[in-house]
Amino acid sequence: MQLLSPTLSLTRYRVEGNLPDPVMDSVREGLKNHVIREIDNDPAVKSVGWTIPGTPFNPDFAGNHFVFGTSFVFSLRIDKKSLPSKIVNKHYHAAVQKRLAGTSREHLSRDEKREIKDDVLHRLYVRIPATPSIYDLVWQPEAGDLWFFSNLKEANEDLETLFSKSFQLSLVRIFPYTAAYFFSGLEGERLDALHKASPAVFNAGRAHD
Repeated sequence: MQLLSPTLSLTRYRVEGNLPDPVMDSVREGLKNHVIREIDNDPAVKSVGWTIPGTPFNPDFAGNHFVFGTSFVFSLRIDKKSLPSKIVNKHYHAAVQKRLAGTSREHLSRDEKREIKDDVLHRLYVRIPATPSIYDLVWQPEAGDLWFFSNLKEANEDLETLFSKSFQLSLVRIFPYTAAYFFSGLEGERLDALHKASPAVFNAGRAHD
């Protein structure tokens, strides 16, 4: 469980929007509707969904396991399958030779090759298990804050997409600009200046001997 790890990565978000009352029921419904879907014995390559810290392979949102005081604690689980190209090529060439053996031809058409490739990938993806990755998060709806225990690009993008689908709320990532916008209390001309700010490029150049 990442929350108890001595070392961790963290991304902070601002949650934009409001949940319908009762809030706990709204969150539970969003979690249940987008719980992780198992893809072992399935041709799907990737599955993204919610689960519970501590029991990530047996998610159950029927109770209040995700409620800790005024916070909601749950996890994003991403299951992915990966096939080595050498394995794919081995099965593909075997399938091509098998198809040719039943004909008098020496070559297959482009469409036939694509059909064989798709069939090989389908059969292989059904047979291999998915590798799970699990990322915990803490959401404080009253404060509008969310802490996501990862800064991996793909994980953060999957979180933002799934969170929007599940709760019809937007996540705004907190970095220096958004931190200044939300938390600095700027008003008037200072706020206008922040809106007009653009990134600065610093280049110290190469040191001369």
